[in-house]
Amino acid sequence: MTIHRSRRPRLLVAALVGILMLAGTTLAAAAAPASTALKKPMTPKPTVVLVHGAFADSSGWNTVAGSLLSDGYPVIAFSNPLRGPGSDSEYLRQLLATIDGPVVLVGHSYGGAVITNAAKSDPDVKALVYIAAYALAEGESVAEANALGGGHTDVIDHLVVRPFPGATGGDGDAYIDPAHFPRLFAQDLPRSTTRVMAATQRPGALAALVTPSGAAAWEDIPSWYLVARQDRIIPPEAERAMAARAGSTTVEIDSSHVAMLSHPSVVLKLIRAAADS
Repeated sequence: MTIHRSRRPRLLVAALVGILMLAGTTLAAAAAPASTALKKPMTPKPTVVLVHGAFADSSGWNTVAGSLLSDGYPVIAFSNPLRGPGSDSEYLRQLLATIDGPVVLVGHSYGGAVITNAAKSDPDVKALVYIAAYALAEGESVAEANALGGGHTDVIDHLVVRPFPGATGGDGDAYIDPAHFPRLFAQDLPRSTTRVMAATQRPGALAALVTPSGAAAWEDIPSWYLVARQDRIIPPEAERAMAARAGSTTVEIDSSHVAMLSHPSVVLKLIRAAADS
């Protein structure tokens, strides 16, 4: 006797498997764009350009620069010529022209005057960070800014001026007298450190103190400001006045003039805040 088996159940099973496979493929395809949309595109970190002031050099940024590099930020510690706001800012402006992508400019002391001038009308500079620095207004000099807020500094009484080639009109290279350097510049650092800083300080042209600033970049670019309450180079009152005038996001700490050396973690936090903005 021959038994005839129906093929219909097998066909139904095959059809169901095909439908399930097609549905799985469709669901996977639909889910792929959603998962892709959740992944934010990686944006490059801005280049952080660190600008030192007078009586110092780029080595003052070593701790800050090392931490930023570890965080993945491109870093350049600019060697400031310390000849005057006009020529120094032009030198920085030419350096900035060689950098691709966004930039965060950080200035300490007189370096603030330089970034204030150099960043004007530069669309790549996204933030200015002033570390106990001069955020000058147009036409204002460093000497005039020291008088803002009614503060006082006696550093001018303890300068040693030495000639340099081409100096005119009584100009010269100004150093802080090493005997007074520790208490004026960095009283919260070990004396063994400040003695070496005094011996290796980089002088600034005396004329740079009285040269009027150009147009101020902080009028157009967001800024952050660290006020050093124990500063004996720039009066803290003047720092507060400059920060308020610039509309800066401001923090205050009990620090000497060299906050990047005595309080590097606070300085780093401020720079990162500016970079993340």
